Amino acid sequence: MNIKEKDNLYIANTYARFPLVLKEGKGSAVWDEDGKEYIDLGTGIAVNTFGFSDSEWVNAVTKQLNTLQHTSNLYFSEPCADLAEMLCSRTGMKKVFFSNSGAEANECAIKVARKYAAEKKGAEYNTIITLKNSFHGRTITTLAATGQDVFHKDFLPLTDGFIYCEANNCEELKRLVETNKIAAIMFETVQGEGGVLPLTDEFVKTIFEIAKANDILTIADEVQTGNGRTGKLYGYMNYGVKPDIFSTAKGLGGGLPLGATVLGEKVENVLNPGSHGSTFGGNPVACAGAVNILSRITDELLNEVAEKSQYIVEKLSNAKGVKSVSGKGFMLGIETEKDAGSVIAECQKNGVLVIKAKNKVRLLPALNIPMELLEKAIDVIIEACKEN
Repeated sequence: MNIKEKDNLYIANTYARFPLVLKEGKGSAVWDEDGKEYIDLGTGIAVNTFGFSDSEWVNAVTKQLNTLQHTSNLYFSEPCADLAEMLCSRTGMKKVFFSNSGAEANECAIKVARKYAAEKKGAEYNTIITLKNSFHGRTITTLAATGQDVFHKDFLPLTDGFIYCEANNCEELKRLVETNKIAAIMFETVQGEGGVLPLTDEFVKTIFEIAKANDILTIADEVQTGNGRTGKLYGYMNYGVKPDIFSTAKGLGGGLPLGATVLGEKVENVLNPGSHGSTFGGNPVACAGAVNILSRITDELLNEVAEKSQYIVEKLSNAKGVKSVSGKGFMLGIETEKDAGSVIAECQKNGVLVIKAKNKVRLLPALNIPMELLEKAIDVIIEACKEN
């Protein structure tokens, strides 16, 4: 059997895979089993922060593999402590809980919010407002937090205690807070799976004003928007606010599973021994990789991301067949005249890998993609968007 046949026979049928077997990658280039080269603008859905097989990251991970590949959280380990320090020092937050994925990071954020509200305001203050069109994960609880019915229908009953506000609707948010016992407001600054849609400045400002006035926690889901993806270290920084909690994953590990729930001053001591845990959370190898990733997301790099993003937006906004471009930094969505699926297939045929978000073509390049490759890839996308 070839790889596709073996996959179809033995792996659960949960993914509509592209007809492509990837074999080897370096930086923003990747080769399939036939040796065809592609420019990758998907980065494993915002995971490969510095592209494939990045030498510095590989060295950091390999060194840790040869030192201590795992120890339980019954003991201390250096990479875990170093990464927590970096996250806190660069954000002004206070404590970190490590897990393995974005969904787990969001689960922890939800637990912290409910525990804080129960202890401070009463057990009845357990409802969390999330946004319509949001995406927070695929566990039963993070599905419940996700404001899209399409993800709910096959898995009812979901966890209670979530209500949904239309994104950017300040009046509806105020009404929901007035009529419910709210523990927290949870949001993505750019709704990724929802179509790469940024929140407005006014709406984010309103979230924080309402939260402050009512002692409601704010939770920023930075799973996809975090770690330099939007042109800032974390997406909320584009808005001049600071949440009580933020979750992150994907690009933090640079290619290894790692999630983090980062806690601000209000909630830094909510979790106590036995209240939460994770066997693999804070794994030394994943953390060593993340320390390398985070240390290289500098202001200089973030400025380059912003400049390259502006180039992409300007080129695509003036292209035939493109209706609109949304998003921030290297998290962009292209609304096309043609079906997005056909554009993606045409790009793949011509050596560029892009992915989808709702009805849009989604771009998530490596933060350090060379300008030469980026220009070449954007030219391919422009051609693919044109009507035949």
